[in-house]
Amino acid sequence: MSHDQFNRNDYHSVYTVLMSGTCQLLGKRMSFGKSVSHSHRRTNRTWKPNIQRKRYWLPSERRYVRLTLSTRAIKVIDRRGIESVVAEIRRNGVKV
Repeated sequence: MSHDQFNRNDYHSVYTVLMSGTCQLLGKRMSFGKSVSHSHRRTNRTWKPNIQRKRYWLPSERRYVRLTLSTRAIKVIDRRGIESVVAEIRRNGVKV
């Protein structure tokens, strides 16, 4: 996604969510741990969640919403529906 597609305020909020790699629905984010080699040397490493930007049509508001979701959250939306999921995200205090 190019930098010139957002106005400055919108871009900052979207950029922060993407850079932090946090799912807006489940709150999944990067986790930390150690890599252990054959000789048992331990070095720091990270596990990043599979974060996707997805656009959904919200029929009640007659507009699209773009969400930053983990792949597990996409499956949750497929099961529960976008309306109930967006309502839950808003209850958690995230602007959609």
